[in-house]
Amino acid sequence: MTDDPLPAEHLSPLATLVDEVLAELGYEVAAAIDAIDDAVPGYGGLFDPATSPDELRRALENLQASGLTRPSIPKPASDAFVLYVDGSSRGNPGPAGAGAVIMDGAEKELARLGRPVGSRTGNNTAEYVALQLGLSELLARYEPRKLEVRIDSMTVIRDVWGGDDPTEPGVETYSEAVTAALSSIPEHHYTHLADSDPNPADALATVGADIAAFGPG
Repeated sequence: MTDDPLPAEHLSPLATLVDEVLAELGYEVAAAIDAIDDAVPGYGGLFDPATSPDELRRALENLQASGLTRPSIPKPASDAFVLYVDGSSRGNPGPAGAGAVIMDGAEKELARLGRPVGSRTGNNTAEYVALQLGLSELLARYEPRKLEVRIDSMTVIRDVWGGDDPTEPGVETYSEAVTAALSSIPEHHYTHLADSDPNPADALATVGADIAAFGPG
């Protein structure tokens, strides 16, 4: 895997700037929000209604010009990992986000990742992007031998692990990227999460959808 930003669906210029900052910080949501909040003048921040689009755009551009450093990478307990993923779309299609949480085999949290996916994007696409996001960062940071993916999307499960063809137009690129990433992990399987099962990636996908809803800027 590379440090190139992951592909995205259609986003406003402002949401695109946020996604670029996220990419430079390894899609670590907390680190990105803290950096953006610190860069916004006064008492505003990324989600503060008092922050104007122009203020946010200038803060994001200043951050990019200053050079950003990815957070340090925690050491895992072993080469076995757990990956929670989730996608969210308001309106389906609508503003959509993706979230992923990387844990080691002892279920110690190693990374909380999120990003906007698109401003007019369906939930299935967001689910694919969430899995791609988690796998991309997992492989960029570690050398996993064994992986359990915890996911609630049966559409993605049937495609990636069941061999079905993708059912939503436009997700083929994401599906192929996921398949390629998984092929480099010797042992991997999924656990299907029911709606009632806790999923720590859900809140991160919601943040991504919040960002995807940002106006032109």
